Amino acid sequence: MTNTSKLVRDRIPEIIRANGEDPTYYTADPAEYRNRLRAKLTEEVTEFLAATDEDAPDELADILEVAYALAADLNLTEPHLDKIRHAKAATKGTFTDRIVWTGAK
Repeated sequence: MTNTSKLVRDRIPEIIRANGEDPTYYTADPAEYRNRLRAKLTEEVTEFLAATDEDAPDELADILEVAYALAADLNLTEPHLDKIRHAKAATKGTFTDRIVWTGAK
């Protein structure tokens, strides 16, 4: 991976063309795609952490889009991923109670 290239959404070349420019891009092979998805997740999380409350929903949606792409790359459908999430919630709970671990005695 180079510093000048990154994984972008599927319609970006089309959008660039509509703006009168000629995009340069290629399709990543499966191994590169997985690595770039992981890098994209880091990028999107970083953007979310720096976002204002107003921008946070868009950034969170980007994180979710990358998570779904990672799931698909692992041959998981969105419903299957959600089923795993629900099972973990049933056995371990969620994060809604705001519990902060401080250790055990």
